[in-house]
Amino acid sequence: MNVLFLTLSSMESVSERGIYTDLVRELAYRGVHMYVVTPREKRKNLPTELVREDYIYLLKVKTGNITKTNLIEKGLSTLSIERQYLQAIQEHFGNIEFDLVMYSTPPITFEKVVRYFKGHHQSKTYLLLKDIFPQNAVDIELMQKGGLMWRYFRNKEKKLYELSDHIGCMSPANVDYIARYNNIDKKKLEIFPNCIDPINRIVRKTKHSHLLEKYQIPQHSTLFIYGGNLGKPQGINFLLEVAAHFDAGHLIIVGSGTEYEKVRAALKVLNNPNVTLLPYLPKEEYDQLLQITDVGLIFLDNRFTIPNFPSRVLSYMEYSLPILAATDRQTDLKDVLIESNSGFWCESGDLESFMMYAARLAMNKRLREEMGGNGRLYLEQHYDVRKAADILLKHLLAGVR
Repeated sequence: MNVLFLTLSSMESVSERGIYTDLVRELAYRGVHMYVVTPREKRKNLPTELVREDYIYLLKVKTGNITKTNLIEKGLSTLSIERQYLQAIQEHFGNIEFDLVMYSTPPITFEKVVRYFKGHHQSKTYLLLKDIFPQNAVDIELMQKGGLMWRYFRNKEKKLYELSDHIGCMSPANVDYIARYNNIDKKKLEIFPNCIDPINRIVRKTKHSHLLEKYQIPQHSTLFIYGGNLGKPQGINFLLEVAAHFDAGHLIIVGSGTEYEKVRAALKVLNNPNVTLLPYLPKEEYDQLLQITDVGLIFLDNRFTIPNFPSRVLSYMEYSLPILAATDRQTDLKDVLIESNSGFWCESGDLESFMMYAARLAMNKRLREEMGGNGRLYLEQHYDVRKAADILLKHLLAGVR
């Protein structure tokens, strides 16, 4: 069986850990020939390259810059990707018949590539729906509903849904949203959660770490960590409000994104000694940091009307960290935290509730350990990559009917 996987997630090696690389390796382990197409951004100054690792063929396509850049360059680069991907696939995989074409959002602009293989190869198609665009851009006022740009991307979105034989949604709320606002056969929709290949359970290390010394983080505080994108979807203004008042322990913010400089400049003015900002870290070092922190944080803008489900949750659960999430009301992440008893939720903007929960977690080590353990168990039961592979193989073996 041959599967083509299109993604905007950058992969230099399939041995990296993540929701897509873990899935690719698991499918390859089960005998599926995986052909992965991933961007290699212009800033790397490297050519398009094909690498083979056992059953996995990794095609790194030279593209424009789509991350860590301004919105105009990101938009133009994203619009060019369809043509760049299709040309590279035809050149390097031109003699391959694909049983399944699998693709993730963002972006929604793979429509022409998907249509090509559906028409010429009769390939079955599976969409991994990781965000709902352009509505998410409308929610945080990056795009005007009804405008020219909105109409273009909304048309692309509808075509992609129409072309997809199956649409895997991250959560029940995502399934409900897509069914409610799109004319889609509900039989297409199913829950396909973010999944990883969990590392073995670890014994929590002591705080005496070279990382704490390296970044001048106090060893004897309760350590709260936010790791991930620092962009408009995260509701940066509330994150900064939290940073201004944070005194429950020590807050570590790790990441990059369009709002990083805004965060850096604001924290310099606030000068709160209980907050440390770190730029993007290599995953190995970031994982080492997760081993010695105490609480994982999630931030999302409260204006969202779409039910986001941040993949960052999985990292926290993997390292048995309790979670404190401040998000919009639409996400069913809050339901997962309640069901699993793995953390607390409040609406983004509710500073009083956030600080109350932070204080509870800071003062009660037993509560942190209990919630962290519950989260790890929930991860193993619901978000193990083997479950995701089972879903795809079921469709592959059934001809994706």
